[in-house]
Amino acid sequence: MASRIALVTGASTGIGFDTALALSAVGFTVYAGARRVERMEPLKHHGVTILPLDVTSEESMTSAVSLVEAAHGRIDVLVNNAGYGSYGSLEEVPLAEGRRQFDVNVMGLARMTQLVIPGMRSLRSGRIINVTSIGGKIHEPLGAWYHGTKFAVEGMSDSLRLELRPHGIDVVIIEPSGTDSEWGTIAGEGLLLTSGNGPYKDQAHIVAAALASTSATGHMVSTPATVVAKTIVRAATAKRPRTRYPVGRGAWSVLAMRRILPDRAFDAVFWNFYRRLAG
Repeated sequence: MASRIALVTGASTGIGFDTALALSAVGFTVYAGARRVERMEPLKHHGVTILPLDVTSEESMTSAVSLVEAAHGRIDVLVNNAGYGSYGSLEEVPLAEGRRQFDVNVMGLARMTQLVIPGMRSLRSGRIINVTSIGGKIHEPLGAWYHGTKFAVEGMSDSLRLELRPHGIDVVIIEPSGTDSEWGTIAGEGLLLTSGNGPYKDQAHIVAAALASTSATGHMVSTPATVVAKTIVRAATAKRPRTRYPVGRGAWSVLAMRRILPDRAFDAVFWNFYRRLAG
């Protein structure tokens, strides 16, 4: 059987980088895309083809998908992983930054999906794997823009699953908890720049410390990106994948707590947990 073709976005670090490696290791022909192409150079040594890919650029996205389809005639699996976390009080985050957060996390994902659907639909086969977060089911203070995008991707993915099922295309959601990548540190630094000295500074320092803790290898809330990558491989290779895969330390328990507890009780439990993380 010919090798299956996978395209992974946001592959310069963390989950995307390790997913490209893991898919290649199980026999996929993998294309990895990101803006920081130089960060993906090590992937070449594992047979992965790297591409410049900016999910806020129509030209970049169209070019990447066209290149893969021209080389192989199809894309079997799209892993929509590109994204970042923009934190800060809703009052203080400029609307331009809020729009950029949605452009990257939602509109970029949606456009990449639009671009691969026609080819998948013509073959009546394909799998779209959207990396959201447990942040698509829970909430944090000073994370309105980020959580807004992840809630949006959860809803879009559920609708897509229904509309694409008759065309033989699966849609799967991956819901990681905090991973030991640079994501949490970068998000925390951005939060402090935006809200670290104003009326929300007390909350900002607590949340920034909690976010940064997820970037610490071996921390009690930190999950290796390789664990998430293995879950994505399971979703990509399963004959009948689950609709969503919570993954990582605390993911199942946090989501269960969110389902069970009333809103204000969850607010209190989660905020106290963040205060403990911040020390």
